[in-house]
Amino acid sequence: MSTIAIISSFADDAECAHAIEELRAAKVGEFNTFSPIPSHRIEHAIGRKKSPVRWVVLTGGISGVLTGLAITIGTTYEWRLNAGGKPLLSWPPFIIICFELMVLLGGIFGFFGVLGLSGIPAIELTPGYDGRFGEDRFGIVVRCDEAEAARVESMMKESGAEEVVREGVQ
Repeated sequence: MSTIAIISSFADDAECAHAIEELRAAKVGEFNTFSPIPSHRIEHAIGRKKSPVRWVVLTGGISGVLTGLAITIGTTYEWRLNAGGKPLLSWPPFIIICFELMVLLGGIFGFFGVLGLSGIPAIELTPGYDGRFGEDRFGIVVRCDEAEAARVESMMKESGAEEVVREGVQ
C-alpha cells in the first residue's frame, strides 16, 4: 500500500480544531497542522503537553550556579589572596557571579533547547505544505493509507474544509 497525503485548508481556526478533534477520535494516520497565527484552539485540539524547554533552561540555570561556585571557590583556594584580613570565602561577590552565570547558561541552554526541540533547521520540507498556510489559511496534512483516504477526505469536508486535495507521498 502506498501512502497518500490529504491536504485540507480552512478559513477559521475553530473549524480546523474541530477537524483535528475528529481525526484524533478516529485515530487515522499522522497529521501536521499549519497556522498563520498562534491558535489556542488548535493547540488544545492537538493535545500537546507542556514544552520540555523549561526543564532545559532549569538545567542550564543550575549548571550556571554550580559553575559560578566552582570558579569562585576554586580560584579563591588556588590563589589564596587575603585582602585586608577578610575571610577567603566571601559570599556576596560569589552570589553575583553565580547569578550572572545562571542567567547566561540558562539563556544559552534555552536557545539551543528551542532550536533542538522544534526541529530547526528543517532538513526537508513537510510534504503537502501550501504557501497559503502562512498567509491566511489554516491547514491540515494527513498521511494515511489509500484505504483510509476516502474516509479522511469526507471527514475533512464535513468539518468545513474549503479545499481538500489528495497527493501521493514517496
